[in-house]
Amino acid sequence: MTLPVVLVGVVLVAMSISGTAVALPSIGRELDASGSLLHWVVAGYNLAFAAMTLVAGSAADRIGRRRVFIAAALVFVAGFVATALSQAIIITDVARIVSGVGGAGIMAAGGAILASSYDGAARNRAFALMGTMAGVGIAIGPTLSGLLISAAGWRESFAVFAVIGLLIALGATRSRESRATGTDPIDWTGSALFVAALTLLMFALLEAPAFGWTHPVILVTAVAGVVALVLFGLSQRRSAAPVLAPFLVANRGFLGWSLATLTTSIGFLGVLVFLPTYLQAAAGLSPAAAGVAMLLLTAPVLITPMAAVTLVNKGVSARLVMVIALALVVAGNLWLMGLNADNAVAAVAGPLVMIGLGMGASFGITDGQAMALVPADAVGMAAGFLNTLRGAAEAMVIAAFSASLIGLLSARLGDTSRAAQVGAGRLTPGAETAELDAFTWSWQLTQLGAGLLCLVLSVVVAILIHSRARSRHTT
Repeated sequence: MTLPVVLVGVVLVAMSISGTAVALPSIGRELDASGSLLHWVVAGYNLAFAAMTLVAGSAADRIGRRRVFIAAALVFVAGFVATALSQAIIITDVARIVSGVGGAGIMAAGGAILASSYDGAARNRAFALMGTMAGVGIAIGPTLSGLLISAAGWRESFAVFAVIGLLIALGATRSRESRATGTDPIDWTGSALFVAALTLLMFALLEAPAFGWTHPVILVTAVAGVVALVLFGLSQRRSAAPVLAPFLVANRGFLGWSLATLTTSIGFLGVLVFLPTYLQAAAGLSPAAAGVAMLLLTAPVLITPMAAVTLVNKGVSARLVMVIALALVVAGNLWLMGLNADNAVAAVAGPLVMIGLGMGASFGITDGQAMALVPADAVGMAAGFLNTLRGAAEAMVIAAFSASLIGLLSARLGDTSRAAQVGAGRLTPGAETAELDAFTWSWQLTQLGAGLLCLVLSVVVAILIHSRARSRHTT
C-alpha cells in the first residue's frame, strides 16, 4: 500500500493547490466575500504549505515518517471538512491554512517514506512517479474541481477531498514505520523567522489595497517582514544546522537554477489562480467550463517535463532548454496583455499554452540540474530549499497578483469596495460593461508587470547558469 497511498496523497495535495481557484467566485457569492478575505482562501493554503514543508520533513525524520504522514492527512481532512461546513469567510480562511499545514506534511513525509522504503532503481522510479503525479494533480485540478462544483456545489467538492484524505490516512496505517538516526537538531529559530517573514510580507501585500499602501499597519507589517527576513539570513550564518546553509546561496549555479524555478512560478501561478475568475465573469463560463479552459495552461505541464528530460539525456544543453522555457513563460505573460472580454477564451489560448510549455520544461530539469551542483551530504537541505522556495514563490505571487489587480481596479473605479467585488467576479447590474473594461485593463497592466519581472529574472538566471558552466569549463 505504500506507493499507491503516497501517490494519491501527492495528487490530492497538488489538486487542492490548483483546483481551489475555480471555486473562488462561488465561495465569494455564497459567503458575501471579496478582495483579500476571499483571496486568502488560496493564499492561506499556499502560505502554510510553504512555511511548514521544512518543519514537517524534519519532524518526520525524528518522530516517525508514517506517524507524521497519517497525522498530516488527518489535519488535511479536518481543514477540508471545516471549509465545507464554514458559514463565514474568516472560518474558511483559517480552515484553508489548516489544510495547507496538512498538505505540507503529506508531501514531506510522503517523500521521506518513499526514500526509506525503496533503494536503487526502484527508488528512482518511485520518485519519478511522485513527480509525475504532482504534475497530474496540477493539470487536472482546475478541471475536476470545476466539474465537481458545477455538478454538486463548492461545499460538496471540498467534502469529496476530505473523504479521499481520510482514505489516505487509513491506507497509510499499512505502511512500515521508519525514522532517522543521529539527525541534526531542528533550527527552530531559523524556521520561525522564515515563517514570520513570509507571513508578514504576504499580509502586507494582500491587505494593502484595502488599508492603503501608506497606512501605518501596512508599513509596519512590511518593515517587520523585511527585518524578519534579514534576521533569518543572519541566523543561518550562526546556526549549527541551518535551514538554508549560506554556501548554497553562494553557489552561483545552484542559485541560478533556484531562481529559474522562482521565475517560472511567477509567470505560471498568478494566471492559474486568478484567470478562472476572469473567465467566469467576462465570458460567462460555468466553473466546469472555466476548469476545462484552464487545461490549455495545465495540460502541457503534464507532458513537457519528460520531453525536456529526454532532450537533456540525449545531449541537448540543459541551459539551452531552460532559456527556451523562460522565453516561453515571458512571451506568454506579455501576450496575455491582449486579453479581452469579447473573445476571452480565444484570446488566452495561445498564451496559456506557451506558459504551460515553459513551466513544464522547467519543472522537468530544474531540480536535477540544481542538485547536481551541491555536495552529496547537502542534497537533503538543497531539496528542502528548492521545495520551500517554490512554495514561498507561489504564496507571494498570489499576494502580489491580488494586490495589483485590486489596486488597479480601485484606481480605475474610484471605489475599493466595488473593486473588490469586481475582482471576485461579481459585476454590478447595469454597469457590467464599464466594470469589465476596468477588470480587463487591470489584468493587462498586471500581466505587463509579471512579464517584465519574469524577463529581468530570466536574464539574471541566464547569466548565473552560463557563468557557472563557463567557470567549470575553464577549471
